[in-house]
Amino acid sequence: MAIKIIECPRDAMQGLHNFIPTQTKINYINQLLKVGFDTIDFGSFVSPKAIPQMADTTEVLAGLDLSNTKSKLLAIIANLKGAENAVQHEQIKYLGFPFSISETFQMRNTNSSIAQSLETVKAIQALCVKHNKELVVYISMGFGNPYGDVWNTEIVEKWVMEMHLLGIKIISLSDTIGIANPESISYLFKHLIPTFKTVEFGAHLHTTPNTWQEKIDAAYQNGCLRFDGAMKGFGGCPMAADDLTGNMPTENMFFYFEEQKLQTGLNNSEFLNALQLANQVFENAH
Repeated sequence: MAIKIIECPRDAMQGLHNFIPTQTKINYINQLLKVGFDTIDFGSFVSPKAIPQMADTTEVLAGLDLSNTKSKLLAIIANLKGAENAVQHEQIKYLGFPFSISETFQMRNTNSSIAQSLETVKAIQALCVKHNKELVVYISMGFGNPYGDVWNTEIVEKWVMEMHLLGIKIISLSDTIGIANPESISYLFKHLIPTFKTVEFGAHLHTTPNTWQEKIDAAYQNGCLRFDGAMKGFGGCPMAADDLTGNMPTENMFFYFEEQKLQTGLNNSEFLNALQLANQVFENAH
């Protein structure tokens, strides 16, 4: 059985205060392109005021060598303007939109309410269809939130249904602050995957160094075959309360899936090269 691993250098970089030089980003992502990931979440078309680290996404894209890779590119967008920019680029296959089911976080993250964001998703989906792109919706705060906003599995299912009705084919459950546990992960994937047979569900999990395996295991054992990660677990949500909470380390997932005898499609030696390069890129940026 084949597993899709989505590498997320954008998520690893976006919260760093020191600007990573454009050429450094290009070199790093070009190395990632050699590894064989299904998709690379490489950048975002958002306001440079909001996320200065991503101000050079267009320049980075221009420097990527896609001549010898099977990886597809994904760009994050937070509004219609960002989507209009992203769809102009032929190299980009996926647009990713963070749709928070916590009202408070949606306001903080995209400066709009959930109701407004649903209208945005409709407009972006129409744009994607027109330009032959595919929209990936992240159900952000999908496992709860720190604000006291009501969360339960029915709310998650309600919003998945809304996305499904809009024709969204890829929905990633996103644990924005690292509070998912094996029980909530198991329950959601076990119920959603059989209910929405035409939807590809993904897991975008943030984790502490000690809890990554139980989270991956819970998602995989309950039918999830699409996983987001970042080399060495760099990055993660700046809103998380715990400094140890970061992205899911890709190398941990890689070894886990190898042990399970699953096909990841990754090239071992290029993977190790990327891991070494990640150390250099991120150590210099901190």
